[in-house]
Amino acid sequence: MEKENNKFIAVAYKLYSLADGKETLIEEAPADRPFVFITGFGITLDAFENGVEDLPKGEQFTLNIECEEAYGERLDERVLDLNKEIFTINGHFDHDNIYKDAVVPLQNEDGNRFMGRVLDVTEDTVKMDLNHPLAGLDLLFKGEIVENREATNEEVQQMLNHISGEGGCGGCGCGHNHGDEEGGGHEHGGCCGHEHHGDGHEHGHHGGCCSHGNGHHGGGCGHH
Repeated sequence: MEKENNKFIAVAYKLYSLADGKETLIEEAPADRPFVFITGFGITLDAFENGVEDLPKGEQFTLNIECEEAYGERLDERVLDLNKEIFTINGHFDHDNIYKDAVVPLQNEDGNRFMGRVLDVTEDTVKMDLNHPLAGLDLLFKGEIVENREATNEEVQQMLNHISGEGGCGGCGCGHNHGDEEGGGHEHGGCCGHEHHGDGHEHGHHGGCCSHGNGHHGGGCGHH
């Protein structure tokens, strides 16, 4: 539910992962293409939104968000061996989209969408990692507030329409555009709501059963 006074916020930032005292750049939202969101809708990580919502335009910020407040630990139970029959189209295995390191959109039996990364393809199974790509990482945001003002009624309504149309935002994360040479991007629900790494889809929480979206629901899980 939206807050009583929703804010329209635009931020430019660089996101780093932290490990062994080393900062590794993960992504960047530049000032000419900032991450824009409205507070109170769960579009960003709570720790991120709380850290920037009261900062004025032009203010620089540094936010250190530990794993537990970001995307949690990596869980072994989110690595699944799925029947290859789930990933068939017209009776043929989807070799064009299902291969090692591919990021694949999935949907569970409740209609929730999320992303999985293919770890391996064998004769009978597809090993899929459903952990968020940033799970297990402490994060560091360094940035500047590009805009911070009260959101208009029209902007709030547009956000409500977007959430309704997408079936809910799924508790997304920080969120911005980060295309690669393939020109794509994806939205991480349940994590960072930004576009990056060229997969063009939405990542959210899973319930163990998913569908391919091609009419095949073998084993309760598949490729959307």
